[in-house]
Amino acid sequence: MQTPSVTKSFPWHKFYPEGVPTEINPDAYPSLVALMEEGFQRFADQPAFANMGKQISFREVDTLSRQFAAFLQHELGLQKGDRLAIQMPNLLQYPVAMFGALRAGLTVVNTNPLYTPREMQHQFKDSGAKAIVILANFAANLEKILAQTDIKHVIVTEIGDMQGFPKKLIVNAVVKYVKKMVPAYNLPGAISFNNALSQGSRYELKPVTLTGQDPAFIQYTGGTTGVSKGAVLTHRNVVANVEANNEWLQPMLKQMGNKAGVVVAALPLYHIYALTVNALSSLKSGSMNLLITNPRDLNAFIDDLKKYQITMFTGVNTLYNGLLNHPRIKEVDFSHLKITSAGGMALQTSVAKRWHELTGCLPAEGYGLSETSPVLSSNPLVGENRVGTIGVPWPSTEMKTMKEDGTEAAVGEPGEIWARGPQVFAGYFNRPDETAKVMEGEWFKTGDIGVMDQDGFFRIVDRKKDMILVSGFNVYPNEVEDVVAQCPGVHEVACIGVPDARSTETVKIFVVKKDPDLTEEAIQTYCRDNLTAYKIPKHIEFRNELPKTNVGKILRRSLREEELARRT
Repeated sequence: MQTPSVTKSFPWHKFYPEGVPTEINPDAYPSLVALMEEGFQRFADQPAFANMGKQISFREVDTLSRQFAAFLQHELGLQKGDRLAIQMPNLLQYPVAMFGALRAGLTVVNTNPLYTPREMQHQFKDSGAKAIVILANFAANLEKILAQTDIKHVIVTEIGDMQGFPKKLIVNAVVKYVKKMVPAYNLPGAISFNNALSQGSRYELKPVTLTGQDPAFIQYTGGTTGVSKGAVLTHRNVVANVEANNEWLQPMLKQMGNKAGVVVAALPLYHIYALTVNALSSLKSGSMNLLITNPRDLNAFIDDLKKYQITMFTGVNTLYNGLLNHPRIKEVDFSHLKITSAGGMALQTSVAKRWHELTGCLPAEGYGLSETSPVLSSNPLVGENRVGTIGVPWPSTEMKTMKEDGTEAAVGEPGEIWARGPQVFAGYFNRPDETAKVMEGEWFKTGDIGVMDQDGFFRIVDRKKDMILVSGFNVYPNEVEDVVAQCPGVHEVACIGVPDARSTETVKIFVVKKDPDLTEEAIQTYCRDNLTAYKIPKHIEFRNELPKTNVGKILRRSLREEELARRT
């Protein structure tokens, strides 16, 4: 029998900044399209997106996305509910294609351009996508698997397509012929993105009646926990999260004179975090998204940051850590930075402190998943920001921690985080069995282990699947990584459990050095001073780099698979 919920009426709102409501209206707009069109009109003459030195206004995004939507309807004959995949990094073409597809009543399938042909085939076949917008750099991979999918229409774009003449020609020529980044491909019948816009300009967009229950996105879960599944996010799900994000921003925006300014979009828009918090939320705030095409090129990234007065920054721990360790980072003027948002993975204490020292802006860590559109909780942007926690649940959102026996964990006791709210997804696409595994009535079981303190702030302990069992004691990799990351000379660290005959498992860490003279003994000594004995790594392996997803999450699963292969 489940015990009464300690969180059902928990007063999280006492930590909300003044003016932030406890509830939002997820039906404030009948669909995302209604929200989009309001934003296009309200901020028409303001810059919406910038990339590679080129800016486009909300009015231009409105016009171009309308043209693209009309092309999809009239030339391709796509109907409401059809799926369109988008596969490209952060370029000006992305919001145009995404907003256009939504206006045509389509469901957008956001796709990682770094996928292998096998991964592409799985996602396209699983989603039933009928059309795709793809960057030419990845078209050769599409050619290999196109016949095994339902895709009938291919729209190809090149990196410089929206840069204007003559820069477009120069950029595309350099990428193709000098850098040789576009492998040869043969896709008969494919149309260029710019031709699609040109053809669409000849037609009127046919309005599509959409409701909050219609699917807006099929967002595939990341590669950190196994098989990729398509989370169906409805228009209502995403509107709810955009509305909540807007309310969360308001106290800080008031301090900024209601001028949202420039927000850095270094995470790819096909990732749910950047999709909602950057691209879609700008329709409410009027911010300009600085799109970073390749955030791993830190020199070029810093050059971009130097061109603008940055007011907001969204990112993950590895991104902030990489910038902090770059010798040119002090060239950037952070005097206008008011908001730093961190999510996607645990924000390490050492990184948060160093970022605060550099910029004067303490990162506000939040939490969410693809299945929750994505944000469930965050530290307040004005008021108490507790480093090491994921803050408190957002308006209209409840969270609780549940033990394996089905009872609710007590305050301070670890348990799986369950959440409910209007942003919780409709289920996995065509996978009712998988949906049933993660839903308990209205509650979504996140698979993350967390702790709620007496004030209602949550802390992520770790992924349920990543927990290490040492002689009957639970060891959470996040804790070990956070400690080791503070050891002098450590650049990056990942922690996994490895089999052990005596203790079931022991702790192993993989370390990338910042100081080439760093030794195993130095790390062990540091750990002995900061960790209980059973949590201290018994195995240390130095690496030049760690395996990561495209957004910078460290792939512990890959390290475990390597270790297993090594031992068999």
